[in-house]
Amino acid sequence: MTTKLENLESAVRSVLGSREFELTSALGELTLVVGHDDYRSVMTALRDNPDTRFEELIDLCGVDYSTYGNDTWPGRRFAAVTHLLSISHNWRLRVRVFAPDDDMPLLPSVSDIWSSANWYEREAFDLFGILFDGHNDLRRILTDYGFIGHPFRKDFPVSGYVEMRYDAEQKRVVYQPVTIDPRENTPRIIREENYAK
Repeated sequence: MTTKLENLESAVRSVLGSREFELTSALGELTLVVGHDDYRSVMTALRDNPDTRFEELIDLCGVDYSTYGNDTWPGRRFAAVTHLLSISHNWRLRVRVFAPDDDMPLLPSVSDIWSSANWYEREAFDLFGILFDGHNDLRRILTDYGFIGHPFRKDFPVSGYVEMRYDAEQKRVVYQPVTIDPRENTPRIIREENYAK
């Protein structure tokens, strides 16, 4: 007797055919890693083929793999990770695609395949700097329009580059370079004999 996960794996392998991909199973979930060039055709096939029928894109997020765990990541730095849901078959699939260029991460947009990808791709652009080719409205969604950089990149400083404050004389919000000096906080050690005296 085959399990639902085995059925999903078999269906995905059948739908993708001779395309180059990597399919792994861990913790009861399947992860499909596809190449940049095949990304759109794979996503369209996963949606349209009755064997998989992923009607919904439930999440898309950017990931910065510049460091991973306690080590450095051996592959490409930026990826988009998508979670698909098939209501017809009641199964889920994670799809990962890496941007080929770390300096200017560019991936094809899937917002015309699933309209829900629109805001998710804008978020990945805003926070990670991942560009989505073919997206019809790629602009910042969470940070201010004048914001410099992408705050979820692992090389972005924790304190940021600028701070804003209200200037009473100018009667407007002004931006200025960060004035907070980075410091190391050492926690106080609580000793039992002096505790709560």
